[in-house]
Amino acid sequence: MDRFEANIKHDPSLKTLRVMLIVQILLRILGFAFSLGAIWRIVTSKQVLFLGFDARYTYSPSMKFFAYANIIGCASSVVSLFLVLIFCYKKPLDSNKYFYLFLHDLFVVGLLVAGSAAATSIGYVGKYGQKHSGWEPICAFAAKFCHKVTVSVTLSYIAIIFYISLTIISANQSRQIIKV
Repeated sequence: MDRFEANIKHDPSLKTLRVMLIVQILLRILGFAFSLGAIWRIVTSKQVLFLGFDARYTYSPSMKFFAYANIIGCASSVVSLFLVLIFCYKKPLDSNKYFYLFLHDLFVVGLLVAGSAAATSIGYVGKYGQKHSGWEPICAFAAKFCHKVTVSVTLSYIAIIFYISLTIISANQSRQIIKV
């Protein structure tokens, strides 16, 4: 019965490990760039309306959560990029370190999805209103503000795609057993 256990050894070639490392570094840089773009667009989204009224992201707790989630995701992406570069400089990562990267990437995906979902829901109410609650759409009056928020949320969703890809790569690499 011991013969049928999962004793499969996988020894990826050095070229495969290098390609995976380059793809992972590229995805981390792209995730950082798109998160940073989302942060920049949401922080600079302000529009002065009539009679001194203005629209800002800080007026909505959901938009603030969106901004903070992207800030945390962006900062943790930089940290994970440095860790990958430091760990892989001399030798490839073992499966245990990829498991920690998997957990890290999964945390970032969850945080970015939560922040983007919160901003999307408030953006929907801002664009279309909610007649049953008496909330009128604001995007008719603050079109510039709504456009910046839409671009920011779109950039964040693109960053989520990169982080999901990183999560899949890390999960795949963490399950492989490398011969030593």
